[in-house]
Amino acid sequence: MAYDAGMLAAIVHEINSVCAHGARVDKVLMPQKDEVVLVIHAGRENYRLSLNASGNAPRMTFTSVLKENPLSPPMFCMLLRKYLVGAIVQEATQEGFERVARLRFSSRDEMGFSADVCLMAEIMGKYSNLILLDSHDKILGVLRVVDFTTSRLRQVLPGMTYELPPPQDKIDPRTVSEEDFLSHINAADPFLRGDKYITSTYLGTATQVARELVWQASGRCDSTLDEIDHIKMSKVFVSHFSALKKGEFSPTFVTDLDGKPLDYAYSPVHYFEGGALTFACENFSDLFDRFYAARERQEALHLKAADVSHVLRHEISRLTRKIEAQRCELAEAEKALGYRHLGDLLTANLYAIKRGDTIAYCTDWEAEGMPQVAVALDSRLSPSANAQRYYKLYNKGKTARSILVTQIKQAEEELAYLDAVSVFLDAAETPEDIEGIRAELRRAGYMREVGRGGRPEKKKNPTLKSFTTPSGYRLLVGMNNLQNEYLTFTVADRGDLWFHVKGMPGSHVVLCCAGEEPSEDDYTMAAVVAAHYSRAKGKGTAVDYTRVRELKRVPGAHPGFVVYHTNYSAYVDPGDFEKWVGGEGNG
Repeated sequence: MAYDAGMLAAIVHEINSVCAHGARVDKVLMPQKDEVVLVIHAGRENYRLSLNASGNAPRMTFTSVLKENPLSPPMFCMLLRKYLVGAIVQEATQEGFERVARLRFSSRDEMGFSADVCLMAEIMGKYSNLILLDSHDKILGVLRVVDFTTSRLRQVLPGMTYELPPPQDKIDPRTVSEEDFLSHINAADPFLRGDKYITSTYLGTATQVARELVWQASGRCDSTLDEIDHIKMSKVFVSHFSALKKGEFSPTFVTDLDGKPLDYAYSPVHYFEGGALTFACENFSDLFDRFYAARERQEALHLKAADVSHVLRHEISRLTRKIEAQRCELAEAEKALGYRHLGDLLTANLYAIKRGDTIAYCTDWEAEGMPQVAVALDSRLSPSANAQRYYKLYNKGKTARSILVTQIKQAEEELAYLDAVSVFLDAAETPEDIEGIRAELRRAGYMREVGRGGRPEKKKNPTLKSFTTPSGYRLLVGMNNLQNEYLTFTVADRGDLWFHVKGMPGSHVVLCCAGEEPSEDDYTMAAVVAAHYSRAKGKGTAVDYTRVRELKRVPGAHPGFVVYHTNYSAYVDPGDFEKWVGGEGNG
Protein backbone atom coordinates (compact mmCIF):
# COMPACT_ATOMS: atom_id res chain seq x y z
CA MET A 1 0.00 0.00 0.00
CA ALA A 2 1.14 3.54 -0.63
CA TYR A 3 1.66 5.45 2.60
CA ASP A 4 -1.55 7.45 2.23
CA ALA A 5 -3.28 10.03 4.43
CA GLY A 6 -5.20 7.31 6.28
CA MET A 7 -1.99 5.55 7.26
CA LEU A 8 -0.47 8.86 8.36
CA ALA A 9 -3.55 9.52 10.52
CA ALA A 10 -3.01 6.13 12.18
CA ILE A 11 0.65 6.91 12.90
CA VAL A 12 -0.18 10.38 14.25
CA HIS A 13 -2.72 8.74 16.59
CA GLU A 14 -0.05 6.25 17.76
CA ILE A 15 2.52 9.03 18.35
CA ASN A 16 0.07 11.00 20.48
CA SER A 17 -0.78 7.84 22.47
CA VAL A 18 2.90 7.20 23.24
CA CYS A 19 3.85 10.84 23.92
CA ALA A 20 0.77 11.84 25.91
CA HIS A 21 2.60 12.46 29.21
CA GLY A 22 5.65 14.65 28.74
CA ALA A 23 7.79 12.56 26.38
CA ARG A 24 11.29 13.94 25.86
CA VAL A 25 13.70 13.72 22.91
CA ASP A 26 16.94 12.12 24.16
CA LYS A 27 18.78 11.68 20.87
CA VAL A 28 18.60 12.68 17.23
CA LEU A 29 20.20 10.19 14.82
CA MET A 30 20.56 10.19 11.05
CA PRO A 31 21.61 6.68 9.93
CA GLN A 32 20.89 7.46 6.26
CA LYS A 33 20.93 10.63 4.22
CA ASP A 34 17.14 10.72 4.00
CA GLU A 35 16.15 9.24 7.39
CA VAL A 36 16.01 10.88 10.81
CA VAL A 37 15.45 8.86 14.00
CA LEU A 38 14.25 10.58 17.17
CA VAL A 39 14.93 8.58 20.33
CA ILE A 40 12.05 9.57 22.61
CA HIS A 41 11.88 8.78 26.34
CA ALA A 42 8.25 8.34 27.42
CA GLY A 43 7.39 6.98 30.86
CA ARG A 44 10.00 4.32 31.50
CA GLU A 45 10.45 3.33 27.87
CA ASN A 46 12.54 4.55 24.97
CA TYR A 47 10.90 4.75 21.54
CA ARG A 48 12.58 5.27 18.19
CA LEU A 49 10.53 7.46 15.85
CA SER A 50 11.75 7.05 12.27
CA LEU A 51 11.03 9.81 9.74
CA ASN A 52 12.02 8.50 6.32
CA ALA A 53 11.92 10.86 3.35
CA SER A 54 13.34 8.51 0.73
CA GLY A 55 11.72 8.46 -2.68
CA ASN A 56 10.91 4.75 -2.79
CA ALA A 57 9.67 4.07 0.77
CA PRO A 58 8.80 7.31 2.61
CA ARG A 59 7.17 6.78 6.00
CA MET A 60 6.91 7.99 9.57
CA THR A 61 6.61 5.29 12.23
CA PHE A 62 8.02 3.93 15.44
CA THR A 63 10.64 1.26 14.88
CA SER A 64 12.70 -1.19 16.91
CA VAL A 65 15.33 -1.64 14.20
CA LEU A 66 18.79 -0.41 15.18
CA LYS A 67 20.90 1.03 12.36
CA GLU A 68 24.54 2.02 12.26
CA ASN A 69 25.12 5.78 12.24
CA PRO A 70 27.82 7.61 10.25
CA LEU A 71 30.91 8.83 12.11
CA SER A 72 30.26 12.40 10.98
CA PRO A 73 26.59 13.44 11.27
CA PRO A 74 25.16 15.54 8.41
CA MET A 75 24.50 19.25 8.91
CA PHE A 76 20.73 18.73 9.07
CA CYS A 77 21.23 16.21 11.88
CA MET A 78 23.39 18.70 13.80
CA LEU A 79 20.69 21.36 13.38
CA LEU A 80 17.99 19.03 14.70
CA ARG A 81 20.16 18.11 17.67
CA LYS A 82 20.56 21.78 18.51
CA TYR A 83 16.81 22.38 18.69
CA LEU A 84 15.32 19.00 19.60
CA VAL A 85 17.61 17.21 22.06
CA GLY A 86 15.98 17.67 25.47
CA ALA A 87 12.77 19.09 23.93
CA ILE A 88 9.36 17.95 25.16
CA VAL A 89 7.03 16.41 22.57
CA GLN A 90 3.78 18.39 22.73
CA GLU A 91 1.68 16.73 20.05
CA ALA A 92 1.53 15.40 16.51
CA THR A 93 -1.12 16.69 14.10
CA GLN A 94 -2.07 15.99 10.52
CA GLU A 95 -2.57 18.91 8.17
CA GLY A 96 -6.11 18.35 6.93
CA PHE A 97 -6.24 14.94 5.29
CA GLU A 98 -2.93 15.41 3.50
CA ARG A 99 0.23 13.36 3.82
CA VAL A 100 1.80 16.09 5.95
CA ALA A 101 2.34 15.80 9.72
CA ARG A 102 3.39 18.52 12.16
CA LEU A 103 5.37 17.46 15.22
CA ARG A 104 5.39 20.18 17.90
CA PHE A 105 8.20 20.42 20.46
CA SER A 106 8.66 22.65 23.49
CA SER A 107 12.31 23.60 23.89
CA ARG A 108 14.60 26.38 25.09
CA ASP A 109 17.12 28.47 23.21
CA GLU A 110 20.74 29.22 24.14
CA MET A 111 19.59 31.95 26.56
CA GLY A 112 17.20 29.63 28.36
CA PHE A 113 14.03 31.19 26.99
CA SER A 114 11.12 29.09 25.77
CA ALA A 115 11.48 28.30 22.07
CA ASP A 116 8.83 26.11 20.51
CA VAL A 117 9.74 24.45 17.22
CA CYS A 118 7.96 22.20 14.72
CA LEU A 119 9.23 19.41 12.53
CA MET A 120 7.17 19.00 9.36
CA ALA A 121 7.15 15.52 7.82
CA GLU A 122 5.91 15.57 4.22
CA ILE A 123 5.37 11.93 3.20
CA MET A 124 4.69 12.44 -0.51
CA GLY A 125 6.62 9.89 -2.55
CA LYS A 126 9.57 11.37 -4.41
CA TYR A 127 8.61 14.82 -3.07
CA SER A 128 8.99 13.75 0.58
CA ASN A 129 10.83 16.13 2.86
CA LEU A 130 11.60 17.04 6.48
CA ILE A 131 11.47 20.72 7.46
CA LEU A 132 12.31 22.36 10.81
CA LEU A 133 10.27 25.49 11.69
CA ASP A 134 10.35 28.04 14.49
CA SER A 135 7.25 29.14 16.40
CA HIS A 136 6.31 31.54 13.56
CA ASP A 137 6.65 28.91 10.82
CA LYS A 138 9.91 30.37 9.61
CA ILE A 139 12.07 27.64 8.05
CA LEU A 140 15.17 26.96 10.17
CA GLY A 141 16.44 24.05 8.13
CA VAL A 142 15.36 21.56 5.49
CA LEU A 143 16.52 18.08 4.58
CA ARG A 144 16.03 18.58 0.84
CA VAL A 145 16.19 22.18 -0.46
CA VAL A 146 13.59 23.07 -3.11
CA ASP A 147 14.48 26.20 -5.11
CA PHE A 148 13.30 27.78 -8.36
CA THR A 149 15.29 25.32 -10.45
CA THR A 150 13.38 22.44 -8.81
CA SER A 151 9.86 23.86 -8.56
CA ARG A 152 8.22 27.09 -9.70
CA LEU A 153 5.09 26.48 -7.61
CA ARG A 154 6.63 26.11 -4.15
CA GLN A 155 10.10 26.78 -2.80
CA VAL A 156 11.41 25.41 0.51
CA LEU A 157 14.48 27.35 1.64
CA PRO A 158 15.88 28.37 5.05
CA GLY A 159 14.61 31.80 6.04
CA MET A 160 11.36 31.52 4.10
CA THR A 161 7.91 31.22 5.67
CA TYR A 162 6.66 27.67 5.40
CA GLU A 163 3.69 27.00 3.15
CA LEU A 164 1.80 23.76 2.79
CA PRO A 165 1.93 21.91 -0.54
CA PRO A 166 -0.67 23.17 -3.06
CA PRO A 167 -4.12 21.75 -2.15
CA GLN A 168 -5.78 19.19 -4.37
CA ASP A 169 -9.25 19.71 -5.78
CA LYS A 170 -10.70 16.71 -3.94
CA ILE A 171 -13.12 16.04 -1.09
CA ASP A 172 -12.00 15.18 2.45
CA PRO A 173 -13.51 11.67 2.92
CA ARG A 174 -13.81 12.14 6.69
CA THR A 175 -16.40 14.89 6.23
CA VAL A 176 -18.69 12.96 3.86
CA SER A 177 -22.08 11.63 4.97
CA GLU A 178 -23.94 8.80 3.28
CA GLU A 179 -26.25 11.33 1.56
CA ASP A 180 -23.26 13.32 0.27
CA PHE A 181 -21.58 10.18 -1.02
CA LEU A 182 -24.74 9.07 -2.83
CA SER A 183 -25.21 12.44 -4.52
CA HIS A 184 -21.60 12.38 -5.74
CA ILE A 185 -21.55 8.77 -6.97
CA ASN A 186 -24.94 9.08 -8.72
CA ALA A 187 -23.58 11.99 -10.76
CA ALA A 188 -20.42 10.11 -11.82
CA ASP A 189 -19.78 8.16 -15.03
CA PRO A 190 -21.45 4.74 -14.46
CA PHE A 191 -18.78 2.97 -16.55
CA LEU A 192 -15.91 4.26 -14.41
CA ARG A 193 -14.23 1.69 -12.18
CA GLY A 194 -15.13 2.09 -8.53
CA ASP A 195 -11.56 2.33 -7.25
CA LYS A 196 -10.70 4.95 -9.91
CA TYR A 197 -13.73 6.97 -8.89
CA ILE A 198 -12.76 6.97 -5.20
CA THR A 199 -9.10 7.93 -5.74
CA SER A 200 -9.97 10.69 -8.20
CA THR A 201 -12.77 12.17 -6.07
CA TYR A 202 -11.63 11.82 -2.45
CA LEU A 203 -8.49 13.19 -0.86
CA GLY A 204 -5.59 11.13 0.46
CA THR A 205 -6.98 7.68 -0.40
CA ALA A 206 -4.62 5.03 -1.79
CA THR A 207 -5.67 2.72 -4.61
CA GLN A 208 -5.45 -0.30 -2.29
CA VAL A 209 -7.92 1.30 0.16
CA ALA A 210 -10.28 2.09 -2.71
CA ARG A 211 -10.10 -1.50 -3.96
CA GLU A 212 -10.84 -2.84 -0.49
CA LEU A 213 -13.90 -0.59 -0.16
CA VAL A 214 -15.18 -1.62 -3.61
CA TRP A 215 -14.61 -5.29 -2.76
CA GLN A 216 -16.60 -4.95 0.45
CA ALA A 217 -19.48 -3.35 -1.46
CA SER A 218 -19.56 -5.59 -4.55
CA GLY A 219 -17.45 -8.71 -3.90
CA ARG A 220 -14.96 -7.64 -6.59
CA CYS A 221 -12.28 -4.97 -6.60
CA ASP A 222 -12.59 -4.11 -10.33
CA SER A 223 -16.34 -3.40 -10.42
CA THR A 224 -17.61 -0.37 -12.33
CA LEU A 225 -20.00 2.07 -10.71
CA ASP A 226 -23.02 0.61 -12.52
CA GLU A 227 -22.15 -2.84 -11.03
CA ILE A 228 -22.03 -1.53 -7.45
CA ASP A 229 -24.95 -1.09 -5.06
CA HIS A 230 -24.56 2.64 -4.35
CA ILE A 231 -26.37 2.50 -1.02
CA LYS A 232 -24.16 -0.34 0.22
CA MET A 233 -21.10 1.45 -1.11
CA SER A 234 -22.01 4.62 0.79
CA LYS A 235 -22.39 2.69 4.05
CA VAL A 236 -19.04 0.92 3.56
CA PHE A 237 -17.27 4.18 2.68
CA VAL A 238 -18.66 6.24 5.59
CA SER A 239 -18.12 3.38 8.06
CA HIS A 240 -14.46 3.06 7.03
CA PHE A 241 -13.63 6.73 7.50
CA SER A 242 -15.73 7.03 10.65
CA ALA A 243 -13.57 4.32 12.22
CA LEU A 244 -10.49 6.22 11.06
CA LYS A 245 -11.75 9.43 12.74
CA LYS A 246 -12.35 7.52 15.98
CA GLY A 247 -8.82 6.11 15.97
CA GLU A 248 -9.93 2.51 15.39
CA PHE A 249 -7.04 0.88 13.53
CA SER A 250 -5.96 -2.72 12.86
CA PRO A 251 -2.34 -2.94 11.61
CA THR A 252 -2.39 -5.66 8.94
CA PHE A 253 0.53 -7.33 7.15
CA VAL A 254 -0.14 -9.09 3.80
CA THR A 255 2.10 -11.68 2.13
CA ASP A 256 1.72 -13.96 -0.86
CA LEU A 257 1.41 -17.72 -0.37
CA ASP A 258 5.21 -18.01 -0.33
CA GLY A 259 5.55 -15.51 2.51
CA LYS A 260 6.85 -12.64 0.38
CA PRO A 261 5.53 -9.22 1.49
CA LEU A 262 2.73 -7.83 -0.68
CA ASP A 263 1.11 -5.02 1.26
CA TYR A 264 0.36 -3.38 4.58
CA ALA A 265 -2.73 -1.57 5.81
CA TYR A 266 -4.25 0.22 8.80
CA SER A 267 -7.43 -1.90 8.54
CA PRO A 268 -8.23 -5.53 7.62
CA VAL A 269 -7.63 -6.49 3.97
CA HIS A 270 -9.85 -8.94 2.06
CA TYR A 271 -9.70 -8.09 -1.66
CA PHE A 272 -6.80 -10.45 -2.50
CA GLU A 273 -9.43 -13.24 -2.43
CA GLY A 274 -7.37 -16.22 -1.30
CA GLY A 275 -4.22 -15.26 -3.18
CA ALA A 276 -2.55 -13.93 -0.04
CA LEU A 277 -2.09 -14.38 3.69
CA THR A 278 -2.96 -11.61 6.18
CA PHE A 279 -1.56 -11.18 9.69
CA ALA A 280 -2.73 -8.81 12.42
CA CYS A 281 0.18 -6.95 14.04
CA GLU A 282 0.35 -5.68 17.59
CA ASN A 283 1.15 -2.11 16.52
CA PHE A 284 2.39 -0.12 13.54
CA SER A 285 6.00 -0.40 14.66
CA ASP A 286 5.74 -4.17 14.41
CA LEU A 287 3.92 -3.87 11.08
CA PHE A 288 6.51 -1.68 9.35
CA ASP A 289 9.48 -3.50 10.85
CA ARG A 290 8.15 -6.81 9.54
CA PHE A 291 7.22 -5.45 6.13
CA TYR A 292 10.43 -3.57 5.39
CA ALA A 293 12.68 -6.19 6.97
CA ALA A 294 11.12 -8.79 4.65
CA ARG A 295 11.38 -6.47 1.66
CA GLU A 296 15.00 -5.54 2.37
CA ARG A 297 15.81 -9.23 2.84
CA GLN A 298 14.23 -9.92 -0.54
CA GLU A 299 16.17 -7.12 -2.20
CA ALA A 300 19.44 -8.35 -0.65
CA LEU A 301 18.74 -11.90 -1.86
CA HIS A 302 17.83 -10.61 -5.30
CA LEU A 303 21.10 -8.67 -5.47
CA LYS A 304 23.14 -11.66 -4.30
CA ALA A 305 21.39 -13.95 -6.79
CA ALA A 306 21.75 -11.58 -9.76
CA ASP A 307 24.62 -13.50 -11.40
CA VAL A 308 22.92 -16.87 -10.84
CA SER A 309 19.63 -15.55 -12.21
CA HIS A 310 21.42 -14.15 -15.28
CA VAL A 311 23.13 -17.49 -16.00
CA LEU A 312 19.85 -19.40 -15.63
CA ARG A 313 17.89 -17.02 -17.87
CA HIS A 314 20.61 -17.12 -20.53
CA GLU A 315 20.93 -20.91 -20.50
CA ILE A 316 17.17 -21.53 -20.43
CA SER A 317 16.67 -19.10 -23.33
CA ARG A 318 19.52 -20.73 -25.29
CA LEU A 319 18.17 -24.24 -24.75
CA THR A 320 14.62 -23.19 -25.64
CA ARG A 321 15.81 -21.75 -28.95
CA LYS A 322 18.02 -24.78 -29.58
CA ILE A 323 15.18 -27.26 -29.00
CA GLU A 324 12.85 -25.28 -31.24
CA ALA A 325 15.44 -25.25 -34.06
CA GLN A 326 16.14 -28.98 -33.61
CA ARG A 327 12.44 -29.79 -33.77
CA CYS A 328 12.20 -27.90 -37.07
CA GLU A 329 15.16 -29.91 -38.38
CA LEU A 330 13.52 -33.10 -37.14
CA ALA A 331 10.36 -32.25 -39.05
CA GLU A 332 12.44 -31.86 -42.22
CA ALA A 333 14.22 -35.15 -41.48
CA GLU A 334 10.83 -36.86 -41.08
CA LYS A 335 9.91 -35.64 -44.54
CA ALA A 336 13.14 -37.11 -45.91
CA LEU A 337 12.05 -40.60 -44.84
CA GLY A 338 9.66 -40.57 -47.81
CA TYR A 339 12.57 -40.35 -50.25
CA ARG A 340 13.14 -44.11 -49.98
CA HIS A 341 9.73 -44.72 -51.50
CA LEU A 342 10.53 -42.34 -54.38
CA GLY A 343 13.81 -44.17 -54.97
CA ASP A 344 11.91 -47.49 -55.05
CA LEU A 345 9.44 -46.05 -57.58
CA LEU A 346 12.25 -44.89 -59.85
CA THR A 347 14.02 -48.28 -59.58
CA ALA A 348 10.82 -50.13 -60.46
CA ASN A 349 10.17 -47.86 -63.46
CA LEU A 350 13.69 -47.41 -64.88
CA TYR A 351 12.61 -48.91 -68.21
CA ALA A 352 10.16 -46.04 -68.79
CA ILE A 353 12.52 -43.14 -67.85
CA LYS A 354 14.87 -41.43 -70.29
CA ARG A 355 18.01 -39.47 -69.49
CA GLY A 356 17.27 -35.74 -69.51
CA ASP A 357 13.70 -36.07 -68.20
CA THR A 358 12.75 -33.64 -65.42
CA ILE A 359 9.68 -35.54 -64.25
CA ALA A 360 8.98 -39.26 -64.19
CA TYR A 361 5.45 -40.63 -63.95
CA CYS A 362 5.84 -43.91 -62.10
CA THR A 363 3.25 -46.55 -61.32
CA ASP A 364 3.04 -47.27 -57.60
CA TRP A 365 2.48 -51.03 -57.74
CA GLU A 366 2.06 -51.31 -53.93
CA ALA A 367 -0.65 -48.67 -53.51
CA GLU A 368 -4.32 -49.50 -53.93
CA GLY A 369 -5.44 -48.75 -57.46
CA MET A 370 -1.80 -48.50 -58.65
CA PRO A 371 -1.85 -44.70 -59.15
CA GLN A 372 0.65 -42.72 -61.20
CA VAL A 373 3.11 -40.73 -59.02
CA ALA A 374 5.08 -37.76 -60.37
CA VAL A 375 8.73 -37.87 -59.24
CA ALA A 376 11.05 -34.89 -59.81
CA LEU A 377 14.32 -35.74 -61.60
CA ASP A 378 17.68 -34.04 -62.08
CA SER A 379 18.05 -33.88 -65.86
CA ARG A 380 21.85 -34.04 -65.57
CA LEU A 381 21.74 -37.51 -64.02
CA SER A 382 20.80 -40.90 -65.41
CA PRO A 383 17.57 -42.60 -64.23
CA SER A 384 19.52 -44.96 -61.93
CA ALA A 385 21.60 -42.05 -60.55
CA ASN A 386 18.36 -40.18 -59.75
CA ALA A 387 17.16 -43.22 -57.81
CA GLN A 388 20.45 -43.37 -55.91
CA ARG A 389 20.13 -39.64 -55.13
CA TYR A 390 16.79 -40.28 -53.41
CA TYR A 391 18.28 -43.20 -51.45
CA LYS A 392 21.12 -40.96 -50.26
CA LEU A 393 18.65 -38.26 -49.18
CA TYR A 394 16.68 -40.94 -47.32
CA ASN A 395 19.80 -42.23 -45.52
CA LYS A 396 20.83 -38.68 -44.67
CA GLY A 397 17.38 -37.94 -43.21
CA LYS A 398 17.36 -41.25 -41.31
CA THR A 399 20.75 -40.48 -39.73
CA ALA A 400 19.74 -36.90 -38.94
CA ARG A 401 16.50 -38.09 -37.35
CA SER A 402 18.35 -40.54 -35.10
CA ILE A 403 20.86 -37.87 -34.00
CA LEU A 404 18.20 -35.17 -33.55
CA VAL A 405 15.97 -37.38 -31.41
CA THR A 406 18.92 -38.01 -29.07
CA GLN A 407 19.97 -34.36 -29.03
CA ILE A 408 16.44 -33.13 -28.34
CA LYS A 409 16.08 -35.60 -25.46
CA GLN A 410 19.38 -34.43 -23.96
CA ALA A 411 18.45 -30.75 -24.38
CA GLU A 412 15.03 -31.32 -22.81
CA GLU A 413 16.65 -33.10 -19.84
CA GLU A 414 19.09 -30.21 -19.46
CA LEU A 415 16.23 -27.71 -19.69
CA ALA A 416 14.27 -29.66 -17.04
CA TYR A 417 17.35 -29.58 -14.81
CA LEU A 418 17.79 -25.80 -15.19
CA ASP A 419 14.06 -25.35 -14.62
CA ALA A 420 14.45 -27.24 -11.34
CA VAL A 421 17.37 -25.01 -10.37
CA SER A 422 15.27 -21.92 -11.11
CA VAL A 423 12.58 -23.28 -8.74
CA PHE A 424 15.17 -23.51 -5.97
CA LEU A 425 16.40 -19.99 -6.76
CA ASP A 426 12.84 -18.66 -6.42
CA ALA A 427 12.45 -20.50 -3.10
CA ALA A 428 15.82 -19.37 -1.69
CA GLU A 429 15.38 -17.76 1.73
CA THR A 430 18.95 -17.10 2.88
CA PRO A 431 22.31 -16.14 1.33
CA GLU A 432 23.45 -19.70 2.09
CA ASP A 433 20.67 -21.05 -0.15
CA ILE A 434 21.91 -18.81 -2.98
CA GLU A 435 25.49 -19.92 -2.44
CA GLY A 436 24.42 -23.57 -2.56
CA ILE A 437 22.74 -23.03 -5.94
CA ARG A 438 25.81 -21.17 -7.20
CA ALA A 439 28.03 -24.09 -6.11
CA GLU A 440 25.72 -26.51 -7.94
CA LEU A 441 25.94 -24.52 -11.18
CA ARG A 442 29.72 -24.36 -10.83
CA ARG A 443 29.87 -28.12 -10.41
CA ALA A 444 27.64 -28.56 -13.47
CA GLY A 445 29.93 -26.30 -15.54
CA TYR A 446 27.58 -23.34 -15.99
CA MET A 447 29.72 -21.02 -13.84
CA ARG A 448 33.45 -20.80 -13.17
CA GLU A 449 34.58 -22.87 -10.21
CA VAL A 450 37.32 -20.83 -8.57
CA GLY A 451 38.15 -19.93 -4.99
CA ARG A 452 40.71 -17.64 -3.48
CA GLY A 453 43.81 -17.25 -5.61
CA GLY A 454 42.16 -19.16 -8.45
CA ARG A 455 42.13 -22.45 -6.48
CA PRO A 456 39.03 -24.64 -6.55
CA GLU A 457 36.75 -24.09 -3.59
CA LYS A 458 36.78 -26.74 -0.88
CA LYS A 459 33.56 -28.72 -1.01
CA LYS A 460 31.61 -28.87 2.25
CA ASN A 461 28.64 -30.92 3.34
CA PRO A 462 25.56 -28.71 2.89
CA THR A 463 23.46 -27.50 5.82
CA LEU A 464 19.90 -28.73 5.37
CA LYS A 465 16.77 -26.83 6.31
CA SER A 466 15.10 -28.51 9.26
CA PHE A 467 11.65 -28.46 10.89
CA THR A 468 10.00 -30.44 13.68
CA THR A 469 6.72 -32.29 13.11
CA PRO A 470 3.86 -32.37 15.66
CA SER A 471 5.09 -35.76 16.92
CA GLY A 472 8.67 -34.54 17.30
CA TYR A 473 10.22 -36.09 14.18
CA ARG A 474 12.84 -34.15 12.22
CA LEU A 475 11.80 -32.97 8.78
CA LEU A 476 14.73 -32.22 6.45
CA VAL A 477 14.47 -30.22 3.22
CA GLY A 478 16.91 -29.94 0.31
CA MET A 479 17.15 -26.40 -1.08
CA ASN A 480 18.97 -27.32 -4.31
CA ASN A 481 19.78 -30.43 -6.33
CA LEU A 482 23.08 -31.07 -4.53
CA GLN A 483 21.28 -30.90 -1.18
CA ASN A 484 18.54 -33.17 -2.56
CA GLU A 485 21.19 -35.73 -3.56
CA TYR A 486 23.01 -35.44 -0.23
CA LEU A 487 19.80 -35.65 1.80
CA THR A 488 18.28 -38.62 -0.02
CA PHE A 489 21.34 -40.83 -0.52
CA THR A 490 23.68 -39.82 2.35
CA VAL A 491 21.69 -38.45 5.29
CA ALA A 492 18.37 -40.31 5.05
CA ASP A 493 17.87 -43.75 6.56
CA ARG A 494 16.42 -46.40 4.25
CA GLY A 495 13.32 -46.56 6.46
CA ASP A 496 12.69 -42.79 6.40
CA LEU A 497 9.78 -41.36 4.42
CA TRP A 498 10.57 -39.34 1.29
CA PHE A 499 8.22 -36.68 -0.13
CA HIS A 500 8.28 -34.81 -3.46
CA VAL A 501 5.68 -32.83 -5.40
CA LYS A 502 4.29 -34.90 -8.26
CA GLY A 503 5.33 -34.17 -11.84
CA MET A 504 7.28 -30.92 -11.34
CA PRO A 505 10.58 -29.65 -9.91
CA GLY A 506 10.83 -29.25 -6.15
CA SER A 507 12.69 -30.06 -2.95
CA HIS A 508 13.28 -33.52 -1.58
CA VAL A 509 11.69 -33.68 1.88
CA VAL A 510 12.64 -36.50 4.27
CA LEU A 511 10.65 -37.35 7.39
CA CYS A 512 13.25 -38.97 9.68
CA CYS A 513 11.24 -41.76 11.27
CA ALA A 514 13.62 -44.76 10.80
CA GLY A 515 10.86 -47.13 9.71
CA GLU A 516 8.30 -46.02 12.30
CA GLU A 517 4.77 -45.02 11.34
CA PRO A 518 4.27 -41.26 11.97
CA SER A 519 0.92 -39.67 12.72
CA GLU A 520 -1.44 -38.30 10.10
CA ASP A 521 -0.43 -34.74 11.04
CA ASP A 522 3.24 -35.62 10.45
CA TYR A 523 2.40 -36.91 6.97
CA THR A 524 0.35 -33.80 6.20
CA MET A 525 3.03 -31.39 7.38
CA ALA A 526 5.73 -33.16 5.32
CA ALA A 527 3.52 -33.09 2.21
CA VAL A 528 2.70 -29.39 2.70
CA VAL A 529 6.41 -28.55 3.05
CA ALA A 530 7.20 -30.49 -0.13
CA ALA A 531 4.42 -28.66 -1.99
CA HIS A 532 5.56 -25.29 -0.63
CA TYR A 533 9.15 -25.73 -1.82
CA SER A 534 8.08 -26.35 -5.41
CA ARG A 535 6.33 -24.57 -8.25
CA ALA A 536 2.93 -25.96 -7.19
CA LYS A 537 0.11 -23.51 -6.45
CA GLY A 538 -3.42 -23.91 -5.15
CA LYS A 539 -5.36 -26.58 -3.34
CA GLY A 540 -5.25 -30.24 -4.37
CA THR A 541 -1.51 -30.34 -5.13
CA ALA A 542 -0.38 -33.95 -5.45
CA VAL A 543 2.68 -34.99 -3.42
CA ASP A 544 4.22 -38.44 -3.84
CA TYR A 545 5.71 -40.20 -0.82
CA THR A 546 7.51 -43.48 -0.28
CA ARG A 547 10.25 -45.06 1.82
CA VAL A 548 13.79 -44.00 0.92
CA ARG A 549 14.73 -47.62 0.10
CA GLU A 550 12.38 -47.47 -2.92
CA LEU A 551 14.41 -44.68 -4.58
CA LYS A 552 16.98 -45.27 -7.32
CA ARG A 553 19.43 -42.87 -8.91
CA VAL A 554 19.05 -42.14 -12.62
CA PRO A 555 22.31 -43.28 -14.31
CA GLY A 556 24.08 -40.33 -15.92
CA ALA A 557 21.47 -37.82 -14.77
CA HIS A 558 22.07 -34.58 -12.91
CA PRO A 559 22.27 -34.80 -9.09
CA GLY A 560 18.97 -35.07 -7.25
CA PHE A 561 17.10 -36.93 -10.01
CA VAL A 562 15.54 -40.21 -8.85
CA VAL A 563 13.08 -42.86 -10.01
CA TYR A 564 10.60 -44.86 -7.93
CA HIS A 565 7.77 -47.27 -8.73
CA THR A 566 6.11 -47.88 -5.35
CA ASN A 567 4.54 -44.80 -3.82
CA TYR A 568 1.40 -43.16 -2.44
CA SER A 569 0.08 -39.66 -3.11
CA ALA A 570 -1.29 -37.00 -0.78
CA TYR A 571 -3.26 -33.94 -1.89
CA VAL A 572 -2.52 -30.77 0.06
CA ASP A 573 -2.59 -26.98 -0.17
CA PRO A 574 0.86 -25.26 -0.32
CA GLY A 575 -0.81 -22.23 1.26
CA ASP A 576 -1.05 -24.16 4.56
CA PHE A 577 2.73 -23.88 5.00
CA GLU A 578 2.50 -21.01 7.49
CA LYS A 579 -0.12 -22.92 9.47
CA TRP A 580 2.18 -25.92 9.92
CA VAL A 581 5.66 -24.38 10.23
CA GLY A 582 5.02 -20.70 10.90
CA GLY A 583 6.35 -20.96 14.43
CA GLU A 584 9.27 -23.26 13.61
CA GLY A 585 12.87 -22.14 13.31
CA ASN A 586 15.25 -23.51 10.73
CA GLY A 587 17.82 -25.98 11.85
